[in-house]
Amino acid sequence: MADKIVLCLWFDGDGEEAARFYVSLLPDSRIDAVHRSPIDTPSGPADSVLMIEFTLAGRAYLALNGGPDFTFDEAVSFMVMTEDQAETDRLWDALIADGGQESVCGWLKDRWGLSWQITPRRLMELTTDPNRARARAAMAAMMTMRKIDIAALDRAVADL
Repeated sequence: MADKIVLCLWFDGDGEEAARFYVSLLPDSRIDAVHRSPIDTPSGPADSVLMIEFTLAGRAYLALNGGPDFTFDEAVSFMVMTEDQAETDRLWDALIADGGQESVCGWLKDRWGLSWQITPRRLMELTTDPNRARARAAMAAMMTMRKIDIAALDRAVADL
């Protein structure tokens, strides 16, 4: 790994499956290396997959099969800036499939419990608009949503 800081994600034995799924979602993503444990550890026997180095949208990550001791929570999330509704829908649907859970305001958890924010760039444009009335209207509309609906945001600010 060439990067000085790499985010390590802790999994309970299914880190390789998760990493392979994540890299299937975004361009400039790949599995870089799969490392097997040289010894028996509390998380698995010798030769079991211990670490998976992967690149997700150009950034280095490490998946660690560390065992059941730690789980994800909402304090850390992946925020994906989407370009349009089609990309928003595609990522949302893929991430909630097979046991993922919708939340509110563009947040969800994937089947491993990792939190994601699927955030259209248009949402960021509208909620940071210097016209405070437009920003308020966009934010109020977003607060009623699970998956972000770009057309509904645009309707909310249309007359402002």
